[in-house]
Amino acid sequence: MHIAGLNWPEEKDGPEGHSDGDVVLHAVCDALLSAAALGDLGSNFGTSDPQWAGADSDALLAETLRRVKDAGWSVGNVAVQLIGNRPRLGSRRAEAEEGLAERHGIKVAISATTTDGLGLTGRGEGLAAVATALLVRPGHVG
Repeated sequence: MHIAGLNWPEEKDGPEGHSDGDVVLHAVCDALLSAAALGDLGSNFGTSDPQWAGADSDALLAETLRRVKDAGWSVGNVAVQLIGNRPRLGSRRAEAEEGLAERHGIKVAISATTTDGLGLTGRGEGLAAVATALLVRPGHVG
């Protein structure tokens, strides 16, 4: 399983999707695309496009960042929260944040929470992630 750009080999079951299913990086991409008014993950890398089948989410993020930059924006920062019981992100949070900064040159703050047994995430049937991105126009003041 890949979550937050990290491999979690001890986790046997994980999200499945058109790409590698990394819900944290997918939420980051969605936040960036939305903030730049470029749509969302599905409209940019939809399941109808075989180029992205099985794609590594780092590749999706790199392409998202290229599109955001081409639209005239730079990334201020991104905050993302993983919602689910597993994996336990706390001990690897810094590794995930530092890895994203090194690979993509952006500041991503990652947090995690559970839902105390409520819903599909609380029952361990899935994961969710929510992100917010701050974009700035280089050279614009105010």
